[in-house]
Amino acid sequence: MGTAFVTCTVVPLYLWHFKADAFQVAMFFFFFIATGLSITLGYHRLFAHKAFEARWPVRLLTLLFGAATFENCALAWVSDHRRHHKNVDSDDDPYDITKGFWHAHIGWILFKLDPEPPWDNVADLRKDPLVMLQDRFYVPIAIVVGFVTPAFLGYLHAGWMGALSGFLIAGVARVFAVQHMTFFINSLCHTVGSRPYSDRCSARDSGLMAIFTFGEGYHNYHHEFQHDYRNGVKWWQWDPTKWSIWTLEKLRLANSLRRVSEEKILLMQLAEARRRLDERLACRVTPLQGRTRLLLQNSGAKLHHLGERWTALKAEYAEKKDLQIEHARAALAEIRREVRHAFDLLELASAMA
Repeated sequence: MGTAFVTCTVVPLYLWHFKADAFQVAMFFFFFIATGLSITLGYHRLFAHKAFEARWPVRLLTLLFGAATFENCALAWVSDHRRHHKNVDSDDDPYDITKGFWHAHIGWILFKLDPEPPWDNVADLRKDPLVMLQDRFYVPIAIVVGFVTPAFLGYLHAGWMGALSGFLIAGVARVFAVQHMTFFINSLCHTVGSRPYSDRCSARDSGLMAIFTFGEGYHNYHHEFQHDYRNGVKWWQWDPTKWSIWTLEKLRLANSLRRVSEEKILLMQLAEARRRLDERLACRVTPLQGRTRLLLQNSGAKLHHLGERWTALKAEYAEKKDLQIEHARAALAEIRREVRHAFDLLELASAMA
């Protein structure tokens, strides 16, 4: 709350009177990117989901800059996040969206009515000496990296006024920005967006949120395939965290990147499209017009046919290993096109209802 208050009051007053030069702006973005990626790449995909393995320099840097977000030590952060995935949309979910947007965003931090649950789901992380070192010295690391370092760099650049500017802009304002970037995943990405993979939980995909959260906005995909190192699984989806992990692998600083197969992803979308089509066709509250109903029925039949065709192709491949892979690629491409067409029809039907 202190960083929020200072960011909304003192920082604007400072900028009004003294402004910020290019060095201070660049330092803000450097710390924003370094600490933001330390949460998405480090705390989240590396430590919480084991989506890849990383060498000690990567783990060390993400632990140092991750502490500078003041979002707690890695052990506590990961414990809460794993509990969220295990109990999403229930009372045991730390940031349960069913208790309201405000609760999921920040209320769960400010108003803890129940005792803190034990960190009994991070036994694997307790074996990492760097994680345990960060846990032991979390507060001094957070203060030194998050506030002292930008103030010191600002002092070297422009004396005491530079130190104040560095503290306020790359320190306090940056903490405020990164924290709410994370909080919006818990709130907005469980409220606004699409659910192309499953509606079993409230998590949603939002391309807009992905822009501000280093690719974390594709949250419906993430909840269905949480161990994939990618959130934006399509090549065109904005996911700087995915690209950073891929780059680390090429630099031999990361390995064992976990990926869900394209087949599994498409079949999940196919099943979800078929379920929604059946649900819409059976809806009696908002009956469909004749042509719209026919289009949805035809799309559903096509999806059913494609699903059976893919099952038959897989059985055939199991018997004949030398069959050309082009047949499989063509079948998956057709499934992809028809799934996209089905979702477009569903949107059209909703607009006409």
